[in-house]
Amino acid sequence: MHHLGRLQWVMETSLLKTLARKHRSTVSKTARKYRATVKTADGTLRCFQVTVPRGEDRQPLVSRFGGISLKRQRTAVLTDQRPVMASAKRNELIHRLLAECCEICESRTKLEVHHVRKLADLNRPGRRDKPAWVQLMAKRRRKTLVTCRRCHEDIHAGRGTAPLRK
Repeated sequence: MHHLGRLQWVMETSLLKTLARKHRSTVSKTARKYRATVKTADGTLRCFQVTVPRGEDRQPLVSRFGGISLKRQRTAVLTDQRPVMASAKRNELIHRLLAECCEICESRTKLEVHHVRKLADLNRPGRRDKPAWVQLMAKRRRKTLVTCRRCHEDIHAGRGTAPLRK
């Protein structure tokens, strides 16, 4: 209980100092302003609470910090859950690379990724006819295009590329 009580004190003090600083007040004034008591199964506990009224037909918004008993529950059952991975999904570019197919000519050899710095570069004024690869990237709103080596060299050389797959 001693360690949890100490942790509770540190967290409450930190909260009060943050609020006091934000509202240009003192910690003791802030504590007095937001102090409240809550009835629980373990008795009456103190907490800090803010209530925002929202009119006659709506419930008030209540935000509470504390008011939870730190009493040990000897019969409590702890169930460890498997950690959730941040993202099990792969991003779209990886899926396009795993397809192992040039997005211009459908070749399956020596794949590379063509990249433009920003989509606005695709719509530069002064160009008459946009090449098919520019139209594809603009339509997809993607800055990358998976291409074979030959198509990638053609793009950088300014040569026309093979017709796009549909």
